[in-house]
Amino acid sequence: MSTIKNICCIGAGYVGGPTMAVIAHKCPDIKVTIVDLNAERIAAWNDEDVNNIPIYEPGLAEIVASARGRNLFFSTDIDKAIDEAEMIFISVNTPTKTYGVGKGMAADLKYIELCARQIAAVAKNNKIVVEKSTLPVRTAEALKNILDNTGNGVKFQILSNPEFLAEGTAVQDLLSPDRVLIGGGTDAEGQVAIKALVDVYANWIPSERILTTNVWSSELSKLTANAFLAQRVSSINAMSELCEKTGADVEEVARAIGMDSRIGSKFLKASVGFGGSCFQKDILNLVYIAKSYGLSEVADYWEQVIIMNDHQKKRFASNIVRTLYNTVSGKKIAFLGWAFKKDTNDTRESAAIYVADDLLFEQANIAVYDPKVKSETVYRDLDYLGTRGSAENKENVSVFNDPYGACKDAHAIAVLTEWDEFKSYDWQKIYDNMKKPAFVFDGRKILDGDKLKEIGFVFQEIGR
Repeated sequence: MSTIKNICCIGAGYVGGPTMAVIAHKCPDIKVTIVDLNAERIAAWNDEDVNNIPIYEPGLAEIVASARGRNLFFSTDIDKAIDEAEMIFISVNTPTKTYGVGKGMAADLKYIELCARQIAAVAKNNKIVVEKSTLPVRTAEALKNILDNTGNGVKFQILSNPEFLAEGTAVQDLLSPDRVLIGGGTDAEGQVAIKALVDVYANWIPSERILTTNVWSSELSKLTANAFLAQRVSSINAMSELCEKTGADVEEVARAIGMDSRIGSKFLKASVGFGGSCFQKDILNLVYIAKSYGLSEVADYWEQVIIMNDHQKKRFASNIVRTLYNTVSGKKIAFLGWAFKKDTNDTRESAAIYVADDLLFEQANIAVYDPKVKSETVYRDLDYLGTRGSAENKENVSVFNDPYGACKDAHAIAVLTEWDEFKSYDWQKIYDNMKKPAFVFDGRKILDGDKLKEIGFVFQEIGR
């Protein structure tokens, strides 16, 4: 039975929202309040129609519906939630710094620090503070310094409880995770705090899957897990380029090595490159930490994973230009998919953004269709790069609500997200309405190339 009766989570995003919804769903005796400064986002979480919640994840709407109003609440009143909670999860954004020392690599911790200062100002009794955001190693130390020097006489315990969710399967990952990792202090008070969080998870997760470590190991394990996964993607992508030159097929190579039990078959899918908010950010963090300790070989080793990923995206774009007779100026290129992977509406670091940016430099007109991504997100993603003015992005990129409209009169189609629905389209109809020769570039290796060639398409995929 958990001793904690009241949990607050600061940050109603991709981590905080689903994680807290599942905790509330599985622990009816714990009151869970999710707070965020963004009133529009909180309003969306409270929308009467649960299908309008701001995050799309299979199964999430049902989980939210089961607990919302019973023991799951969404609010903008941050102070009240902090005051009432015994345990506070920090789940705010930790983007890569865009300024100053460590620009482009170090995590920007200003939101984390603001959270800590707000907790310190409000708290009247002892609290357990849990880091849920992806953070660089030793953040817990900074948090503790801020919290312990407030002079309110309140005691704080800091735990690290990193998130290993995969977007698109987040609900399943939360209901039955491979492991839950909790890092905390090695002294008696630290151990009591760890046990309080273990007891929350023990409501539905078998104890052998709950791992406890010291706080530094926990923080570093998160970065390491993502770095290893990203490294596999970059490794198979490096081989995909070799396959294209030598007549090998990267899928056959991946299958052959994946059957080796020491290697395993997961994360060996060659593609246009990885996206998502974590892989790149976490590796850059790792690189930055290594450099700050003077470990340049370690930093260079991990940085290469990112360099390979950027190269794969550039290569995909330049192949489109080369194949279309070295010019895409004024040509319509249809993008199927904008999200960084299927079954999510998250577009952070999506390969599509960078491929689009490269093609816009070549004066292409881009038509985008994604089943879950709204037009304002597409424009915001391109504007965020700052490569050209907002008006120019709007002029050369159009977003469609229907795939056939996006593909009509296009010179080429680029598949950038592996949505299942793309496989079941009427490709004959798409072909009939395109400019000829009609090209398809499959950046996710999901379409049946032989079938498309029979229809008449010029078909290219990665790694063949």
